[in-house]
Amino acid sequence: MGIRGNIRRDSKHRVLRAGESIRADGKYQFKYHVDGKPKFVYSWRLEPTDKLPAGKKPCLSLRELEKQVGFDLEAQLDPAQKNMTVIELVERYLATKTGVKPNTLTNYNFVRNILKKESFGARKIAHIRVSDAKLFLIKMQEDGKGASTIKTVRGVLRPAFQMAVDDDILLKNPFGFQLAGVIVNDSTTREAISKEQMNSFLKFVHDDNCYCKYYEVVYILFHTGMRISELCGLTLSDIDLENRIINIDHQLQRTSDSRYVIESTKTNAGTRKLPITEDVAECFRAIIEDRKKPAIEKFIDGYGGFLFYDKNGMPLVAMHWEHRFNHMVKRYNDIYKIQMPNITPHVCRHTYCSNQAKAGMNPKTLQYLMGHSDIGVTLNTYTHLGLEDAEDEMKRIEKIEAAKREMDRASGKTDRAPTQRMFKAIG
Repeated sequence: MGIRGNIRRDSKHRVLRAGESIRADGKYQFKYHVDGKPKFVYSWRLEPTDKLPAGKKPCLSLRELEKQVGFDLEAQLDPAQKNMTVIELVERYLATKTGVKPNTLTNYNFVRNILKKESFGARKIAHIRVSDAKLFLIKMQEDGKGASTIKTVRGVLRPAFQMAVDDDILLKNPFGFQLAGVIVNDSTTREAISKEQMNSFLKFVHDDNCYCKYYEVVYILFHTGMRISELCGLTLSDIDLENRIINIDHQLQRTSDSRYVIESTKTNAGTRKLPITEDVAECFRAIIEDRKKPAIEKFIDGYGGFLFYDKNGMPLVAMHWEHRFNHMVKRYNDIYKIQMPNITPHVCRHTYCSNQAKAGMNPKTLQYLMGHSDIGVTLNTYTHLGLEDAEDEMKRIEKIEAAKREMDRASGKTDRAPTQRMFKAIG
């Protein structure tokens, strides 16, 4: 300490260490430097055992804060940036996301607005623990937020906090846990409908005086598995009826501010050449023949010649078809006693995938046709098959084996199923 007169003490006569001091209001402070710039931490207590002055908010003692600062500096973490709030971290993260699709940008703004309204967004990132992150997501669900919304929020928070870890601001990502088990998945699963339901619905649409004009589109969606945005984005030049090939390399979207945009396919795997059957080709022929060319062909980002237009001459988008499907299902259920479950363009896609899986299509082939980037997404369809499907598959294999045995007998082969008598014991 050197000369006795230079030793500084607090009101309890405790020696203050280098960098420690007491402000005029009685608050302890510790001064340190980062890149030559002075930084400070403050506390109403010097040691953890000190009592907190009346009316003051609980806080770590100065000596505890000093240990944190020392640890952060030794680990080359920047203590100052740890004072960044959650919403500031998210803003910093989103600033790095350039060139994103309009729908993705809408989701980012959606998450940003939620965090601005939540007290969690104003908390300092250094104070967020794994339990804090979990409790925040649980609170969101208790406040009425759906599982899909919570998943979207976590989908931004997780990489944002990971960026803080990569930037040496934090040591651990508090959102690095699995979401399952933290919140209840209340999302409505879009299940495939049965083949009988599909045929009944197609017959209804075909025979209905009002909705028969949509039959070809419904049939195409049930028998190609195309995403509705891919179908809306198709132009005349994408359809090769001679070779029965549909070129899918873009999709049509309408943004939240009513702008029409052409985007790349949902994934790289979504860009594909889709072979179609003759009956699907006939549906496309009918659509093209009935297509009313607008007075002025509308071009969206250089694309023109769309198949469907609204009364204003603008191409139809997913929302239009979703509304039409809702009306068709409601009309069906108003007529028939046996109700039809909710059918959307995506249910058509899922039904196609399930039908092809039940028919025994190779998973990799089905992955290509569906435009799935991950084979796991395709294989999940196979896990939806139940006892009835397993029984049908066993009967199919049994018929194949019976036919094979019949052919063997006809060709003179006498191979029989192995029995115990056929094997000779070896001593």
